[in-house]
Amino acid sequence: MKRRQFVAAGLTLAAAWPLRGFASVLKGVGDTPAKTLAGGEVVLPGSSIEALAASLRGDVLLPSNQDYDRTRRVWNALFDRNPALIVRCTGAADVRNAVNFAREHQLLTAVRAGGHSLSGKSSCDGGLVIDLQQMQGVRVEPETKRAYLESGSLLGQLDHECAGFGLATTAGTISHTGAAGLTLGGGLGRLGRRFGLACDNVASFDIVTADGRFLRASDHENSDLYWALRGGGGNFGIVTSLEYRLHEMDPVILGGNVVWPIEQARDVLRYFRDIAADAPEVVNLAPDLHWEPDGAKIAIEVCWSGDRVKGEAWLKKLRAFGKPVRDDVAPLPYVAIQSSGDGLLGAGQYYYIKSGMLTQLKDDGIDLIVDAFKRMPNWFLVFFDHCGGAYRNVAPAATAFPNRDMQFTLGALGIWPNRDGIEDNMAKMRTIWHELEPLTKGFYTNLSDQDTTMAHYRENYGANFERLVTVKAKYDPANLFRLNANVPPKMG
Repeated sequence: MKRRQFVAAGLTLAAAWPLRGFASVLKGVGDTPAKTLAGGEVVLPGSSIEALAASLRGDVLLPSNQDYDRTRRVWNALFDRNPALIVRCTGAADVRNAVNFAREHQLLTAVRAGGHSLSGKSSCDGGLVIDLQQMQGVRVEPETKRAYLESGSLLGQLDHECAGFGLATTAGTISHTGAAGLTLGGGLGRLGRRFGLACDNVASFDIVTADGRFLRASDHENSDLYWALRGGGGNFGIVTSLEYRLHEMDPVILGGNVVWPIEQARDVLRYFRDIAADAPEVVNLAPDLHWEPDGAKIAIEVCWSGDRVKGEAWLKKLRAFGKPVRDDVAPLPYVAIQSSGDGLLGAGQYYYIKSGMLTQLKDDGIDLIVDAFKRMPNWFLVFFDHCGGAYRNVAPAATAFPNRDMQFTLGALGIWPNRDGIEDNMAKMRTIWHELEPLTKGFYTNLSDQDTTMAHYRENYGANFERLVTVKAKYDPANLFRLNANVPPKMG
C-alpha cells in the first residue's frame, strides 16, 4: 500500500473508531468553586479543568454532566455527597494527572474504587473524587501462582479468574466489594484462616504517591511503603494494581448455613466458641443473629475449603447440635458462597455499623450479645467473623495490620431501605454498642464507621502507629490522602 493510501485509510479508521474519552475534550467550562484540604474554598479556573480533561484518557465529570449524578452515588446511600468534580481514570497515567491536579490546587480529595466505604470516605462534598471504577481487570498466571489485578476490580472478578485455574486467595465475603480497598485495610475473608489476610498475600503494589510519582512497593522495592500498605489503608497514595500470591484450592467447597431458633442462641454460640479455637484452618464458621418473617434466628455459615470427605465428618457434630430448623450445607462452587450475601448487602440501601475484635468470648459476653440483639427491631443484624488460624502466623509488627491476636470479630449492622427514622435508629445502635464495646479490643478498619476518630485509629494501630506516621510523612507529608482510616504525617 502506498504511503498516501495508508494515511488516508488510517484517517478513515480514526474517524470511525470509538475513541470516546481518549483525549477527553471539555470546552466552555466556567470557573468552579471547590473545597480545599484546609476546609476553605478555592475557585478552579475553567481553563485548568479543561487542561486536566485534555490530559486524560478517562473523563472529568462536573455537576452539569449527564453521568455525574449516577457516578457520584456510592454503595452506602447514607452518604449522599456532591463533589465539585469527578475524574474517572482508565490507568496509572490518568491517576498521576488527577493526583497532580489535586495537589496543585490543594483540593479535598476522595478515592473511589469499589466505593464500599461504610464510613463514607469514598466520596466528598465539594472536593475531587478520583474514581477508579473503569480500571478493571484480573490476569492469572497459573504457572507462577500469581494474580495481577487493576485497582478498580471487584472481589468477584478476582475469585472467578482464580477458580478457573484451581487457585484462590483470601478475598472478603461480598463479591461486589472493591479488592484494593479490602486489601489495604487488611482483608478478612472466608479463606483467611487457611491462607492469611488478603494483605498477607500481596507480593507487590503499584502506587501513585502524593507527589505524582509512580512506585512499586514490595519486599525489594520501597519496603517501608510495602509494610505500610498491608493494613495501613489508603493513607500513602493511590494503588493502581496489585500482585497476589495464589494457592491451590478445589473450586468446589462445602458451604451453606445451619440455622436454629433464637431460643437456642446462647447454647449455639457457646458450642461455636468451644469448637472454633481448635478448628482446622480449612474451615470458616461465621455466626449471625438475624430476623426472618417467622421470627429471629441464629445461623452459622460454613465454608470448608479442604477435603470434602473430611469436612463432612468434622461438620457432623455441628450440624446435629441442638435442634436446627434448616441445614443447607452441601458441595457448591466457592464463587457461589462468595456472592451469597450480595443481595442482602446490595447498593443503594442505608447502612450503619459498629464493630470490634474479640480476643475471648466468655459466657457472660454471649449472654449480653444475645440480650442486646433481642432488644433491637428487625432491621438489626449481629455477626461474627471466625479468626485465628493463619491470621496469627504473621507477627503484629511484620505488617501494618495490628490485630493478630483476634479470635473473632463482632459486628452490629443496621440496614434500611430509606431514611425514615434513620437518626433514631442509629442512636439506638449507638446505645446498644455502648454495652457491647467493652467486650472488644481494637477493630477492623474496613468496618469502621463515621464516628471513628483519629484517636481511635491511633489506639487501634498500637505499636505500629509511630512507624505508620513515619511512612506517611515520607510519602504524603501534606496529608492529601486523608479520607480514610487516617494516619497523620506527624505525631501529636
